[in-house]
Amino acid sequence: MRALRVFILLGALLSSAWLTPDAAQARGEALHWIGTWGAAPASTQPMAGANGGLASPSFDNQTIVQVLRLSAGGRRMRIRFTNEYGGSPLLIGGARVAILSPEGQIVPGSDRTVTFGGATSAVAPAGAPMLSDPIPLATKNFERLRVSLYLPGRTGPCTCHMRGGELVQVSPPGDWTRRPLPPASGVEAYRAFISRVDVETGLGSSVIVALGDSITDGVSSTIGANRRWPDLLAERLAARFPQQAFGVVNAGIGGNRLLGDGRFSYQGQSALSRLDRDALSVAGASHLLVLEGINDLGRSEGRPTPSELILGYRQLIARARAAGLEVIGATILPFEGAAYFTEQGEASRQAVNAWIRRSGEFDAVVDLDMALRDPDRPARLRADLQSGDWLHPNDAGYRAISDAIDILMLR
Repeated sequence: MRALRVFILLGALLSSAWLTPDAAQARGEALHWIGTWGAAPASTQPMAGANGGLASPSFDNQTIVQVLRLSAGGRRMRIRFTNEYGGSPLLIGGARVAILSPEGQIVPGSDRTVTFGGATSAVAPAGAPMLSDPIPLATKNFERLRVSLYLPGRTGPCTCHMRGGELVQVSPPGDWTRRPLPPASGVEAYRAFISRVDVETGLGSSVIVALGDSITDGVSSTIGANRRWPDLLAERLAARFPQQAFGVVNAGIGGNRLLGDGRFSYQGQSALSRLDRDALSVAGASHLLVLEGINDLGRSEGRPTPSELILGYRQLIARARAAGLEVIGATILPFEGAAYFTEQGEASRQAVNAWIRRSGEFDAVVDLDMALRDPDRPARLRADLQSGDWLHPNDAGYRAISDAIDILMLR
């Protein structure tokens, strides 16, 4: 499969000379949509019998301003809003998008109205996403977008991604999409009612979907700095192959598991349950990079055997390959010292990692266990690469994950 992709890629190189999107259009080259940013949605409805957990955001006649950074740029864009866990229709009263300067100001001339079938408002049905019309706004790699969303009615608990890694602003009552918000404190954590951005490009492209848990979600990385490992991987790809478009879509959810749903609703349905929506449906998806399983091993309830986890991986592989994606498996990181570490979980981790490395069932393997473990105490992360809880990497640890990935296999 990889040899075929190399052949196709070489043919594209010779025929189109790696044109910019506008030049490709001028020569009649086909433009296509690719995923460039993602935040996997989850329910924030309280679970029966659950104690604690994050509070569910809800809104009423308010404007939400969210900042996100693209991995790849393009000629136009479209935004996927989401009400997939909403219990009632969601009224979108208005939305705007603009490019931000490095100083955080709107770039003059970049502010655009988001439309839906030509209208400036829309109703997202309960349990469904809502895709915007194509937005005539050209973007470059790693540009930051300001997305403002006005919600005129009561939303109830939002369809949110609860570890956004960016500061979110919520307005006083009213539509603030066309005016600056008053000074307000940012609220870290969530992405509200937005799950994906696509761009249109004429370049040859690869789109890598990173399917995982809080380690892929970038928990404990520096807020607002885009130091999650998928962000860093996108930077490496763009620097190494500047004439190709690389979309890197983060489909990590904190607390997520491969086989079982999260302990709390905001930790998402199992990776097997959400695979089609969060990975296989991504525009232009070509590679699936899987880093899942540590929460299956750590949680005391329903802890699977290595054989059960391996069967789950095999299901991911089969379904992703049927959709035309190459599947890359990452070994599970060490977690001795973490709150939920057990010797049983460690034994299972070793067995599963041995299968990932040696079975040959993935198209390729990234040995993150080897890259981040303490050589003198291999059940633990290196002290200088962990954030203090012995489970999540710090910024240096996320850099080490990105650096461990052979980017040649992602072309």
